[in-house]
Amino acid sequence: MSFDRQISHCRRCGSATELRLPDDGDTKLRPVCPTCSTVHYVNPLNVVGTLPVWENKVLLCLRNIEPRKGLWTLPAGFMELNETTAEGALRETHEEAGADIELSHLYSLIDVPRAGQVHFFYKARLLSTQFNPGHETQRVHLFEESDIPWEQIAFTTVRETLKRHFADMRENKFNGFHQFLV
Repeated sequence: MSFDRQISHCRRCGSATELRLPDDGDTKLRPVCPTCSTVHYVNPLNVVGTLPVWENKVLLCLRNIEPRKGLWTLPAGFMELNETTAEGALRETHEEAGADIELSHLYSLIDVPRAGQVHFFYKARLLSTQFNPGHETQRVHLFEESDIPWEQIAFTTVRETLKRHFADMRENKFNGFHQFLV
């Protein structure tokens, strides 16, 4: 199944676009403006977030927005223009959890082609257990592995990142990196 995020009108002049091969030799169908010849590329969106850890617990946020309102997730969201993946992960953690963290290494990179996304999760050390969740989060909670509500995890990428984290902990791997496809 492919993800189709079609651009129906030109961002430059507003004319309706046509799905066709660009004149520049490109081999993929693209939205092209017949008026000004602008080719519109539809590229994956980057989702950036953190895996915040306090001792043997991880911080999860109960979503207050769709999609998946009422389910648990790691603090994450769409990367903004003019920020790095690390800056976006820090911003999202502050916005969603109100958590004070020290960012560590990139922990997981997950390709999600069916959704047209790439997810990046950084390991993070919580500097405090005081939280101030933003409007996108109903509440936050620190979970040990045995207490995680696995059936109430919002996204497969979060579930898989958590599973790999706890497996790494059991094997005393503290600087792991995981790249996978969901």
